[in-house]
Amino acid sequence: MLTIAGTARFVSDLHLRAERPDLTERFAAFLADTAVSGVDTLFILGDLFEYWIGDDDLADPFNAQVCKLLRGLADHGTRIFFIAGNRDFLIGETFAAAAGISLLGETETVGAGGTATLLMHGDTVCTDDIPYQEFRQMVRSTEWQAGFLARPLPERRAEVASLRRRSADAMLGKTVEIMDANAAAIRTALTAHGCTRLIHGHTHRPGYEVIPLESGSAERWVLSDWDTGRGDALEISAAGVRRIDLSR
Repeated sequence: MLTIAGTARFVSDLHLRAERPDLTERFAAFLADTAVSGVDTLFILGDLFEYWIGDDDLADPFNAQVCKLLRGLADHGTRIFFIAGNRDFLIGETFAAAAGISLLGETETVGAGGTATLLMHGDTVCTDDIPYQEFRQMVRSTEWQAGFLARPLPERRAEVASLRRRSADAMLGKTVEIMDANAAAIRTALTAHGCTRLIHGHTHRPGYEVIPLESGSAERWVLSDWDTGRGDALEISAAGVRRIDLSR
């Protein structure tokens, strides 16, 4: 278990991209506030980028800009941890080293505010969305990723653009309930990891709820996305847990 000392913040689903400079500006302001506030640890729980086609695209001006922003916070002394999302799972060690962040697995257990806390992006507990889970299994395979990364950057960009269009079309035919986290999957994950708090994003349905478990109860905090006119961060400190409104 990773033990967190001091104050920690958690964000998810920023979906940063060159076409939305407002999001990058908000992210820069958030990082600056995180530094000024003396936050010890920042966790980014996936989908930092709208898409990531490989660390060999780090020279792209926009990607380099985001990398520089993260490196600035890391050099200030804040530890930054990253769990991959469904849009940026190809982020690797080259980007991590340049940005000064540490990569985590798809789930991580941390001790936060005296509570065993499970962190994830959130897509793994959306088990009712079977087509998505099948797609996820394919693109997370070593074989698919090796083939994709072997292609020239322009081809990868075109493929991602096509996948984004198909994903948007597919979502139109799915109910909100299908795309949300499955209650049984949440309880299973909490029990398997021995945690009484879960923090995740992905669903774009920010909220809080108490989860009944056989051995008691747990709390679930769902982070907001940033690209629909809203945004938030969760902060855990000696004062407790609070949600920070970052909407504009």
